[in-house]
Amino acid sequence: MAKVRVNAFTISADGLAAGRDQSLEQPMGIGAEGLHRWLTETRTFHAMTGKDGGSTGVDERFAAQSMEGLGAWVMGRNMFGPIRGDWPNDEWKGWWGDTPPYHCPVFVLTRYPRESLAMDGGTVFHFVTGGIDEALERAKDAAGERDVRIGGGASTVRQYLQSGAIDTLHIAISPVLLGQGEALFAGLDLPALGYRITEHTQGEHAMHLVLDRA
Repeated sequence: MAKVRVNAFTISADGLAAGRDQSLEQPMGIGAEGLHRWLTETRTFHAMTGKDGGSTGVDERFAAQSMEGLGAWVMGRNMFGPIRGDWPNDEWKGWWGDTPPYHCPVFVLTRYPRESLAMDGGTVFHFVTGGIDEALERAKDAAGERDVRIGGGASTVRQYLQSGAIDTLHIAISPVLLGQGEALFAGLDLPALGYRITEHTQGEHAMHLVLDRA
Protein backbone atom coordinates (compact mmCIF):
# COMPACT_ATOMS: atom_id res chain seq x y z
CA MET A 1 0.00 0.00 0.00
CA ALA A 2 1.25 3.47 -0.85
CA LYS A 3 2.72 5.47 2.03
CA VAL A 4 3.31 9.07 2.95
CA ARG A 5 6.95 9.32 4.01
CA VAL A 6 9.76 11.60 5.01
CA ASN A 7 13.25 10.51 3.98
CA ALA A 8 16.77 11.82 4.46
CA PHE A 9 15.57 14.71 6.60
CA THR A 10 18.72 15.92 8.33
CA ILE A 11 18.90 17.63 11.69
CA SER A 12 21.83 18.78 13.79
CA ALA A 13 22.83 17.13 17.06
CA ASP A 14 20.88 19.88 18.84
CA GLY A 15 17.74 19.12 16.84
CA LEU A 16 17.76 21.92 14.28
CA ALA A 17 16.82 21.44 10.64
CA ALA A 18 18.40 24.72 9.51
CA GLY A 19 20.54 27.48 10.96
CA ARG A 20 19.52 31.09 11.43
CA ASP A 21 19.38 33.72 8.68
CA GLN A 22 18.65 31.53 5.66
CA SER A 23 19.35 33.33 2.39
CA LEU A 24 20.14 32.82 -1.27
CA GLU A 25 23.83 32.63 -0.37
CA GLN A 26 23.25 30.33 2.64
CA PRO A 27 20.04 28.39 1.93
CA MET A 28 20.43 26.21 5.03
CA GLY A 29 21.36 29.10 7.30
CA ILE A 30 24.53 30.11 9.10
CA GLY A 31 26.76 27.25 10.23
CA ALA A 32 24.89 24.52 8.38
CA GLU A 33 27.50 23.84 5.69
CA GLY A 34 28.30 20.34 7.00
CA LEU A 35 24.76 19.33 7.91
CA HIS A 36 24.25 17.18 4.81
CA ARG A 37 27.74 15.77 4.43
CA TRP A 38 26.38 12.26 5.00
CA LEU A 39 24.16 12.67 1.92
CA THR A 40 26.36 14.65 -0.45
CA GLU A 41 29.17 12.08 -0.32
CA THR A 42 26.94 9.14 -1.34
CA ARG A 43 26.82 7.45 -4.72
CA THR A 44 23.12 8.31 -4.99
CA PHE A 45 23.73 12.03 -4.57
CA HIS A 46 26.67 11.96 -6.97
CA ALA A 47 24.46 10.33 -9.60
CA MET A 48 21.71 12.91 -9.02
CA THR A 49 24.17 15.75 -9.59
CA GLY A 50 25.96 14.25 -12.59
CA LYS A 51 29.09 13.09 -10.79
CA ASP A 52 30.85 9.73 -10.73
CA GLY A 53 31.73 7.70 -7.64
CA GLY A 54 30.49 8.34 -4.13
CA SER A 55 30.30 6.30 -0.94
CA THR A 56 28.60 2.90 -0.81
CA GLY A 57 28.10 2.25 2.92
CA VAL A 58 25.24 2.77 5.37
CA ASP A 59 24.69 6.40 4.41
CA GLU A 60 24.36 5.36 0.77
CA ARG A 61 21.74 2.74 1.67
CA PHE A 62 19.54 5.38 3.26
CA ALA A 63 20.17 7.83 0.44
CA ALA A 64 19.16 5.26 -2.18
CA GLN A 65 16.04 4.23 -0.25
CA SER A 66 14.98 7.86 -0.03
CA MET A 67 14.44 8.06 -3.79
CA GLU A 68 12.79 4.66 -4.37
CA GLY A 69 9.13 4.14 -5.15
CA LEU A 70 8.11 7.80 -5.30
CA GLY A 71 5.18 9.10 -7.32
CA ALA A 72 4.90 12.66 -6.00
CA TRP A 73 6.38 15.14 -3.53
CA VAL A 74 5.02 17.85 -1.26
CA MET A 75 7.33 20.63 -0.10
CA GLY A 76 7.10 23.99 1.62
CA ARG A 77 7.73 27.18 -0.27
CA ASN A 78 10.94 27.84 1.67
CA MET A 79 12.37 24.59 0.29
CA PHE A 80 11.49 25.69 -3.23
CA GLY A 81 13.35 28.98 -2.91
CA PRO A 82 14.29 32.08 -0.90
CA ILE A 83 11.56 34.40 -2.24
CA ARG A 84 8.97 35.55 0.31
CA GLY A 85 5.61 37.21 -0.27
CA ASP A 86 3.97 37.52 -3.67
CA TRP A 87 5.86 36.12 -6.64
CA PRO A 88 7.50 39.10 -8.37
CA ASN A 89 7.74 37.10 -11.62
CA ASP A 90 8.22 33.53 -12.85
CA GLU A 91 12.02 33.67 -13.07
CA TRP A 92 12.77 31.63 -9.95
CA LYS A 93 12.49 27.92 -10.83
CA GLY A 94 14.07 26.29 -7.76
CA TRP A 95 17.56 25.55 -6.55
CA TRP A 96 18.16 22.62 -8.88
CA GLY A 97 18.67 24.00 -12.38
CA ASP A 98 16.73 22.95 -15.47
CA THR A 99 16.57 19.26 -14.45
CA PRO A 100 15.48 18.92 -10.81
CA PRO A 101 16.07 15.52 -9.16
CA TYR A 102 12.37 14.76 -8.50
CA HIS A 103 11.20 13.46 -11.91
CA CYS A 104 7.55 13.50 -10.85
CA PRO A 105 4.88 16.02 -9.77
CA VAL A 106 5.90 18.28 -6.85
CA PHE A 107 3.27 20.21 -4.91
CA VAL A 108 4.63 23.40 -3.34
CA LEU A 109 2.76 24.92 -0.39
CA THR A 110 2.31 28.67 -0.77
CA ARG A 111 -0.18 31.45 -0.02
CA TYR A 112 0.42 33.07 -3.40
CA PRO A 113 -0.93 31.61 -6.68
CA ARG A 114 1.43 30.76 -9.51
CA GLU A 115 1.08 28.78 -12.71
CA SER A 116 2.46 25.24 -12.75
CA LEU A 117 6.05 24.96 -13.89
CA ALA A 118 7.21 22.05 -16.09
CA MET A 119 10.94 21.27 -15.96
CA ASP A 120 13.22 18.90 -17.82
CA GLY A 121 13.25 15.28 -16.65
CA GLY A 122 9.58 15.00 -15.75
CA THR A 123 9.40 17.32 -12.74
CA VAL A 124 6.35 19.59 -12.68
CA PHE A 125 5.99 22.07 -9.83
CA HIS A 126 2.39 22.80 -8.84
CA PHE A 127 1.76 25.68 -6.44
CA VAL A 128 -0.97 24.90 -3.90
CA THR A 129 -2.71 27.68 -1.98
CA GLY A 130 -5.30 25.53 -0.18
CA GLY A 131 -3.09 24.20 2.62
CA ILE A 132 -1.52 20.90 3.60
CA ASP A 133 -4.62 18.74 3.15
CA GLU A 134 -5.23 19.89 -0.41
CA ALA A 135 -1.57 19.45 -1.32
CA LEU A 136 -1.45 15.92 0.08
CA GLU A 137 -4.70 14.91 -1.60
CA ARG A 138 -3.44 16.14 -4.96
CA ALA A 139 -0.08 14.43 -4.42
CA LYS A 140 -1.75 11.11 -3.60
CA ASP A 141 -3.92 11.36 -6.72
CA ALA A 142 -0.83 12.07 -8.83
CA ALA A 143 1.23 9.28 -7.22
CA GLY A 144 -1.34 6.54 -7.69
CA GLU A 145 0.07 3.33 -6.21
CA ARG A 146 3.46 4.90 -5.50
CA ASP A 147 4.51 6.76 -2.35
CA VAL A 148 4.29 10.47 -1.57
CA ARG A 149 7.38 12.05 -0.03
CA ILE A 150 7.08 15.09 2.21
CA GLY A 151 10.06 17.38 1.77
CA GLY A 152 11.16 20.33 3.90
CA GLY A 153 11.22 22.58 5.53
CA ALA A 154 10.81 21.76 9.18
CA SER A 155 7.49 23.59 9.45
CA THR A 156 6.01 21.51 6.65
CA VAL A 157 7.12 18.24 8.23
CA ARG A 158 5.83 19.33 11.65
CA GLN A 159 2.40 20.13 10.24
CA TYR A 160 2.09 16.73 8.59
CA LEU A 161 3.34 14.95 11.72
CA GLN A 162 0.80 16.82 13.84
CA SER A 163 -1.97 15.78 11.47
CA GLY A 164 -0.89 12.13 11.61
CA ALA A 165 -0.47 11.99 7.85
CA ILE A 166 3.12 10.68 7.82
CA ASP A 167 3.42 6.89 7.92
CA THR A 168 7.20 6.64 8.19
CA LEU A 169 9.91 9.18 8.97
CA HIS A 170 13.66 8.80 8.37
CA ILE A 171 15.81 11.29 10.27
CA ALA A 172 19.57 11.63 9.84
CA ILE A 173 21.26 13.22 12.86
CA SER A 174 24.44 14.93 11.77
CA PRO A 175 27.30 15.60 14.27
CA VAL A 176 26.94 19.36 13.89
CA LEU A 177 25.80 21.97 16.44
CA LEU A 178 23.90 24.97 15.06
CA GLY A 179 22.87 26.69 18.28
CA GLN A 180 20.10 28.72 16.65
CA GLY A 181 17.66 27.88 13.90
CA GLU A 182 14.48 25.91 13.29
CA ALA A 183 13.80 22.93 15.56
CA LEU A 184 12.13 20.03 13.79
CA PHE A 185 10.17 18.59 16.72
CA ALA A 186 9.24 21.84 18.52
CA GLY A 187 5.79 21.52 20.06
CA LEU A 188 5.30 17.86 19.10
CA ASP A 189 4.64 14.87 21.37
CA LEU A 190 5.68 12.08 19.03
CA PRO A 191 4.68 9.13 21.27
CA ALA A 192 1.24 10.67 21.80
CA LEU A 193 0.92 11.00 18.03
CA GLY A 194 1.62 7.27 17.69
CA TYR A 195 5.22 7.36 16.45
CA ARG A 196 7.81 4.81 17.57
CA ILE A 197 11.47 4.34 16.67
CA THR A 198 11.72 1.15 14.63
CA GLU A 199 15.34 1.39 13.45
CA HIS A 200 18.50 3.15 14.58
CA THR A 201 21.71 2.70 12.62
CA GLN A 202 25.04 4.49 12.77
CA GLY A 203 26.22 5.58 9.35
CA GLU A 204 29.57 6.93 8.26
CA HIS A 205 28.63 10.58 8.85
CA ALA A 206 25.22 10.48 10.60
CA MET A 207 22.99 8.49 12.92
CA HIS A 208 19.88 7.26 11.12
CA LEU A 209 16.55 6.91 12.90
CA VAL A 210 13.37 5.51 11.38
CA LEU A 211 10.06 6.28 13.08
CA ASP A 212 6.84 4.54 12.09
CA ARG A 213 3.29 5.45 13.06
CA ALA A 214 1.18 2.69 14.57
